[in-house]
Amino acid sequence: MNKEKRREIFARFKAQNPKPETELEYVNPYTLLVAVTLSAQATDVGVNKATKELFKTVTRPSQMVELGEAGLKSHIKTIGLFNSKAKNVMAMAHILVEQYGGEIPQTREELEALPGVGRKTANVVLNTAFGHPTMAVDTHIFRVANRTGIAKGKTVLAVEKGLLKNIPKDYLVDAHHWLILHGRYVCKARKPNCPVCDIADLCDFKDKVVD
Repeated sequence: MNKEKRREIFARFKAQNPKPETELEYVNPYTLLVAVTLSAQATDVGVNKATKELFKTVTRPSQMVELGEAGLKSHIKTIGLFNSKAKNVMAMAHILVEQYGGEIPQTREELEALPGVGRKTANVVLNTAFGHPTMAVDTHIFRVANRTGIAKGKTVLAVEKGLLKNIPKDYLVDAHHWLILHGRYVCKARKPNCPVCDIADLCDFKDKVVD
């Protein structure tokens, strides 16, 4: 895929959705960090249901510490792996209070050092909360990048680097959201909805669904 096609793809994404946003509900950078941490192997819908009441009273690490692990579990028990996630979120809250004065660090290295935070989570927080031009590659983005030809790669890191290199810089900040929404609702894993796809004529996928 050449750069002209890539630019046209993201121009169409922007025309369709000028200001894309995450579907995770959050109040501030800290609650976003918590929500993304909880979303591993869970749906955004499920996380939003669990955090709806939680984020009414807990919006800062110090409030999470006050709530305690048992209190947190009572809110997130419907989410998969909630026991281990609760331990990580509580440990994270203590570190943020003790080492960062309750603020969220804005480097990938510092974020990845927090319990329960991997590269993908760090990239989501940097991009969504702070507007950094990062690319958090989940299963949807990995599939879309390879299937369309925007950035092919055999590993998540390879696709991430390819996207950062290939996506026009003026579209990069919003690209994560456009790609994940496209993968979630149009370019689905089992049966991509090619007939309604806005970029079907630009896509390199050879087995397009015609009906």
